[in-house]
Amino acid sequence: MKERAVHTSNGSIDRDRLEALYEKYNRREFVHPDPLEFLYDYPDPSDREIVGLVASSLAYGGVKQILGSIRTVLERIPEPSKFIRDSSRDEISKAFAGFRHRFTTGEELGSMLYGAGRVIRRYGSLEKCVVEGFIDLDETILPGICRLVDEISSESGCSFSHLLPHPSRMSACKRLNLYMRWMVRQDDIDPGGWYTVSPFRLVVPVDVHMFRICRGLGITERRQASLRTAVEITDFFRRVSPGDPVKYDFALTRLGIRDELDASVFIDECIASSGEAMPEPGVSADCSG
Repeated sequence: MKERAVHTSNGSIDRDRLEALYEKYNRREFVHPDPLEFLYDYPDPSDREIVGLVASSLAYGGVKQILGSIRTVLERIPEPSKFIRDSSRDEISKAFAGFRHRFTTGEELGSMLYGAGRVIRRYGSLEKCVVEGFIDLDETILPGICRLVDEISSESGCSFSHLLPHPSRMSACKRLNLYMRWMVRQDDIDPGGWYTVSPFRLVVPVDVHMFRICRGLGITERRQASLRTAVEITDFFRRVSPGDPVKYDFALTRLGIRDELDASVFIDECIASSGEAMPEPGVSADCSG
């Protein structure tokens, strides 16, 4: 039988409260406005993995601008997988001529998608590229993300330090981990489509909301949302939900997004009793596997 409460440095978290939050807010009606909503329009996983790559890559800045930019990109590629796979570099560049999302240019986005198309032609899908990046001993998907970033960069002849941050640089890689969550998990929120990657390997996408909540709950005491922070948070949630450590991500981040929810109230209610701090886990972004 699983212990009901899981210890943090601030006390312990009642699993039932996490489950209640998940049951109440892990629903489609709470998605908008979120880049994830674009994936629902693409039943074919080969299209969805391209749409997810676009949506996650551009998920920075104001939400209104994010949604508008993603919509603009998708309007220019009505058949995402076919277009990216079969088009030349010039054709892709023309499709995104004049596009700009904050400091991401159409040229940069087009180069990334050209590289992704070349990867698909080589591997069959972006999913297969990710899978070939890790071995059975790897606990997380990070080596697979390394492989994907390396291959897209190599095929395009460009480096995408912002659009596709490399885990070896130890940033939290929030948007890439968000992309992995969308494609690997499958429930009322996450549409899935990648069936050869276990949700167990996923790393929590640590945005500003998740970081503040996890610090408040005592899950982490780190001062920056680095890759080590993301892995530490993931290790905690793997104790709560061993096969699906990213299960509560969407519901918890609603606490920082929705006006009717107060994260501080949830944190106060969630801490059940005093307990010992968790030992600090190790982290590896080794991309050699």
